[in-house]
Amino acid sequence: MQFLYARVSTSDQTAAHQLEQARAAGFEIDNDNAIQDEGISGVSTRFAEREGGKRLLDKLRAGDVLVVRWLDRLGRNYEDVVDTIRELMRRGVVIRTVINNMTFDGATTNPMEKAVRDALIGFMAALGQAQAEATKLAQRAGIAHAQANGSRVYLGRKPSYSREQLARIMDLLATESDITIAKQVGLDRLAIRRIRQDPAKAEGALVTWESLKARPRHRKAA
Repeated sequence: MQFLYARVSTSDQTAAHQLEQARAAGFEIDNDNAIQDEGISGVSTRFAEREGGKRLLDKLRAGDVLVVRWLDRLGRNYEDVVDTIRELMRRGVVIRTVINNMTFDGATTNPMEKAVRDALIGFMAALGQAQAEATKLAQRAGIAHAQANGSRVYLGRKPSYSREQLARIMDLLATESDITIAKQVGLDRLAIRRIRQDPAKAEGALVTWESLKARPRHRKAA
């Protein structure tokens, strides 16, 4: 059987588009076999501790295929992702990615092939954690910039992206091209490029506009 695991880390995102992507790539996944964890951090919450992760570990059997958009959907903690994949392969589960259609399983007995497979898993897990750390740094820098400047900052144009769109963009930067991200989130490629070049500035601009919107408006005296 084919299962999908879709995880998003903030309440501004939804996992539905990951199921759409998987089906568009040719995977045949029933709605009942699409397991989601929404608003769950892949850094601080281990796979086996999430509700969706627990369900999958109960459901998956030898010969089943677990589909993920990319390995960072399993998590963004290096040790947790590596341990999770090793456990699934020991169970005879095949892990496949939507992006680049990569396959990881425990079928090979060749030491060299095992070494290459494990090195690739380790690299992808490390990349996922590094991207999460970079995103957090950008968010902190953006918030600090907005707080330091306050009302004195030149607002410029209102950001063309919403909080939900920025969250999705930051999630996709490590694995998708600017053109692909633009199509998925409904922005133009130049907007994606600017966010990629300076994510802290993008976060800061959004925080500034959000704080401005949240300020109470005072009526002029009659």
